[in-house]
Amino acid sequence: MLVIACPGQGSQTPGFMTPWLELDQYANTIDSLSAASGIDLKLHGTESDADTIRDTAIAQPLIVAASIASAGLLGGGWGAVAGHSVGEIAAASVAGILTPEAAIKLVRKRGDAMASAAALESTSMAAILGGEIEVILEALTANDLTPANFNGAGQIVAAGAKSGIEALVAAPPAGSRVIPLQVAGAFHTKYMQPAVAALDEYSKDVATADPSVTIWSNQAAQPVASGAEFLKLIVGQVANPVRWDLCMEAMVAAGVTALIEVSPAGALAGLAKRAMPGVEILALKTPDQLDAAKQLIQDHA
Repeated sequence: MLVIACPGQGSQTPGFMTPWLELDQYANTIDSLSAASGIDLKLHGTESDADTIRDTAIAQPLIVAASIASAGLLGGGWGAVAGHSVGEIAAASVAGILTPEAAIKLVRKRGDAMASAAALESTSMAAILGGEIEVILEALTANDLTPANFNGAGQIVAAGAKSGIEALVAAPPAGSRVIPLQVAGAFHTKYMQPAVAALDEYSKDVATADPSVTIWSNQAAQPVASGAEFLKLIVGQVANPVRWDLCMEAMVAAGVTALIEVSPAGALAGLAKRAMPGVEILALKTPDQLDAAKQLIQDHA
């Protein structure tokens, strides 16, 4: 079985959409999602600088639109999907829970709500690479930080007050490296509670369908049974940790034999290569990899 993985925030780089927009189907999808979201996604995917596309309100719709558009070029044939953080919304579209237009409107609301919440206090995030989990968690507690992402493959992302992140960077847990992340706030923590309230209200009017393929939740890697369940989980997930480590374990347990990370790809494929031995991995970074991706789907369908 092959799984489609949809990346989360931080995957975008300036100009990453440029080669993709030469494909009519991709360009038409981006045009449609730009109209639905009210954001010029082509501009931000080709010309905007790193600071502009780092803005949560821009980054999240940009990533989700790119994932939906690139997945659309593959046709189908996969047995499961999963997304990391905001990538869960792209995954829900690929799984048929949300229409592409509903997905981009939801992510626009999510990005705006999270950006507003992030502006209330000075917060940040940092990736912790290596080290023992117990030692890392003790260090986070000592600095009043929380684990926002359990990414697997020896990587945890800490989040909280900017002063706490700075202290963690200055004195990393034994046996680990700490890398500050260029993000707007402490996502997937208590600091995002205002965004949860805004999304909960918005979600009441979002139409959904039940998934056509298996989709795992970031909450605890449980399969999502219905569209209504997905909405409940995606709203709460804004202020709770992303358990991508458990998602990868669930994929392996389900018999996944191949994984394609759709554009803007790289981060999830890298984690999977370390945490999912024996699984064939492809990071779909450029259009010239489409034939290889389609062949991989055919081989593992």
